[in-house]
Order: sequence, then structure tokens, then C-alpha cells
Amino acid sequence: MLADDHPFVLLGIRATLVAHGGFTIVGEATSPSLLVQLMEQSPCDVLVTDLTMPDATGNADDGLRLIRRIRSGWPNVHIVVLTSLTNAAILRSIMTYGVIGMLNKSESMDELAAAIRAAGSGRSYVSRSILHTLSEASGEPLGMSPMRDLSPRQAEVINMFVRGKSISEIARYLGRDVRTVSRQKRDAMAKLGVSNDPGLFAFVRAHGFTQNITQDS
Repeated sequence: MLADDHPFVLLGIRATLVAHGGFTIVGEATSPSLLVQLMEQSPCDVLVTDLTMPDATGNADDGLRLIRRIRSGWPNVHIVVLTSLTNAAILRSIMTYGVIGMLNKSESMDELAAAIRAAGSGRSYVSRSILHTLSEASGEPLGMSPMRDLSPRQAEVINMFVRGKSISEIARYLGRDVRTVSRQKRDAMAKLGVSNDPGLFAFVRAHGFTQNITQDS
């Protein structure tokens, strides 16, 4: 089973698997909800999925929740994650959720074929670039330093945002300019090493990042 919100990525994966031979593609999904529907209809041995797919509503749920849903509903399916994320904390969290294979999207599709074959045999496969990222961060408590670096106001904005508040709602609640709140969110994400909202949600879920929301005086 293949899942990615970019049709060209699905096309590339499909072409690679056809070229290598020995694979049967039972379904392709472009959103988390469609993936779950297909999983309910078509049994598979291996799932190859992106980590940050927006749903039909346009909301991009964090990928760790999707992985947990698949692991809960289909514990015997081997999951290979294909991602562009480079945050070591998130990557390590993905592995703790029972994912058997993980590759960066910038790597060769031929390597993906090898990862799927390994997964089909119950063997783990982590690409070199991801192993390199994890090894570079192994000497630090993952995620603790960047979280400590957030200012109280940045932490406040991030906390409210991941709890479902929009930038405008946060600005009204805190009595700040929308541009100020937007900048605080952007600066906080830079410190955490994430570049988009799905990555932020994944980071927060990976760390259980919660702080009391108190308005600065």
C-alpha cells in the first residue's frame, strides 16, 4: 500500500517497484482518511507512507498520530516511512512507534525498493542519511536544548497554536499584533528545527511539550 499527498511521488514509487519487479501494489492513498479506508478494504503486508499528508479538509495532522492509528488497527503490517523531515527528535520518535523502515525523500527510489523488500521479510531498514542525522544528535538529550531556548512568549504562542488556536485568535487573546504573534511562532519553529506546521505538530507530540499558558504582563 502506498500513501503520499503528491501524485508525482506516488508515480515515482510505482514506476520503481514495477521496474524492480516482485511487488504487488494493492492501493494508493493521498490523505490519511483515504489511507485508513483503503487499509480497511485491502489487506497488505507493507505500507509505504509519507509522514505529513494533509487531509481532505486541508488540515495537516501530525504523522505520529497516523502511524499510531495504523499500528493499532493493523499491527501485522510493516510500515516504511518516506519523509523529508530532518529533525532528529522526530525521526527517533517515528522509530519508537514501531516503524520498520525509514528513508529520506531525497534518496534514491532504488533504496526504497530495498527497504520494502527488507520490511516484507520483517527486517528493519534505515537509510544512511537518517542514520547520520540520528548519530549526530546521539550525544544530546533530544529536543531538550531547543525547547529550553524558547522565550516565554514564544512557548506561549506555540502552546496555544498546537491546541487549535489560529494566529488571529492567539493575537486577540494575548492582546498582541497578528504580525508579532506570527513572528514569535516563526522564530520558535526555527529554534525547534522545524519548517512547517506538520513538522511542528510532530515535534510537539514527540516531546509531549506542554507548558502553562499564562499571559505575559
